[in-house]
Order: sequence, then C-alpha cells, then structure tokens
Amino acid sequence: MTDTRGPQPQYEGYATGPLPGEREPAPGQAGPYHPPQAYPSPPGGTQGGGRTYGGQQGMGAAQTARKPRTGARTTPRTRKARLRVAKADPWSVMKVSFLLSIALGICTVVASAVLWMVMDAMGVFSTVGGTISEATGSNEGNGFDLQAFLSLPRVLVFTAVIAVIDVVLATALATLGAFIYNLSAGFVGGVELTLAEDE
Repeated sequence: MTDTRGPQPQYEGYATGPLPGEREPAPGQAGPYHPPQAYPSPPGGTQGGGRTYGGQQGMGAAQTARKPRTGARTTPRTRKARLRVAKADPWSVMKVSFLLSIALGICTVVASAVLWMVMDAMGVFSTVGGTISEATGSNEGNGFDLQAFLSLPRVLVFTAVIAVIDVVLATALATLGAFIYNLSAGFVGGVELTLAEDE
C-alpha cells in the first residue's frame, strides 16, 4: 500500500522544538498551572484538589453563607427596676378608701344576715333564749326574751349603723394616713419598691 498524498510540508518549529512535557514554563507564570474554569471559585477556595464543579461550588457557597448553629440557648434576662413612692395624693386615697369601706360595709351586712339565718335554723336562739328566760323569770313575769331582742330586722339595723360608722372612720383615717405619709416621705424619701418583669 503506497502513500498517494505526496510529500507533506514539515513544520519547522514542531520538528525542531522540544516536546510539550519538556518545555520550560513562561517567565511570568509562578506556581502550579490551573486550567480555566467554567464557574468562578468560591471565596473559601477550591475544593477537591484544585477542581471545582458546579455542584461542589454551590455547596461550598451555601456552607460559607450558612452560620453554624449552637446548641446552647440564651437565657432571657429578667429586667428589674427600683421605684420609690415619693407622694400619695390624699384626694385619690380618700376616694379609694371610701369605695372600699362601702364595699366592706355591704359585705358586713350580708354576712350578718346569713349568720343569723344559719343560727336560727340550728335552733341556737330558741335554746339560749329558753335558758335565759328561765334564769331571769319569776312568778310575776316570764323573764328576758332573747328571740324578740335579737330579731332579724333589729340585727340588720344595728349592723347597718356599724357599717356606716366604719365607712366614715375608714375614709377619714386613710386620708389622714396619706398626709402623714407625705410628711414622712419628705424626710426619709418614701418607700422603695423593686419591680421585676414577669418571665
């Protein structure tokens, strides 16, 4: 079999020059040779011995952007504040004490009525009243009638009078106490309170 192409031209540089493995590096290049890449390298450098693939580059960028998770939880701090009651308004103290004393008087009247009904249902008044009438009675009279004296209307009236007196006294004493507190707070600075935020 003969070659019909004829004589081929010889490339002078290729025939006389060194082989690719025997060539010396260019004077401007320093360090190992890196082939051109299709994607830019991540900020942390290349992975896998100088080669960078698309999937590895995406994973590297996600790892550099993702912050490490710590297992320890931060304990919320409880905020505290120290306050001082420097002055109590006598007018506001009087209004509050008046309303509270009225509520206390109503509760007293209701509690007295309930207690009287319970004692009457248990027969306390009849038993004690019979004993007292026998002890104080004589041939001319029957003695002291406890049931007539401690009737329900009389007990309620007596309790209401006590409740009204209690309202007047409580309101007056609370207002006087506010004035005394303001005078003492001017000397010692008042009552200090430490308030903490609920967790």
